[in-house]
Amino acid sequence: MKTVNIHEAKTHLSRLIEEAANGEAFVIAKAGKPLVKVVPLEEEPKKKRRVGFLKGQISVPDDFDTMFAKEIEEMFYGEHE
Repeated sequence: MKTVNIHEAKTHLSRLIEEAANGEAFVIAKAGKPLVKVVPLEEEPKKKRRVGFLKGQISVPDDFDTMFAKEIEEMFYGEHE
């Protein structure tokens, strides 16, 4: 693993970050003493969606898309007789 001093790291920070992002980790040292290790971040795996995990536990009424339509219409337009 490559070791660079603080001055070199400041001078070439953009290039070093690009290298680290591409998998080339490095160490930053001060007076030859390693201080920090720069490594690329790992992407967290996306959680898989569990389709159908509530099957049998809930039900959707057949008139779901028209439920309370009359009441809603009355709220907007007032009662019609």
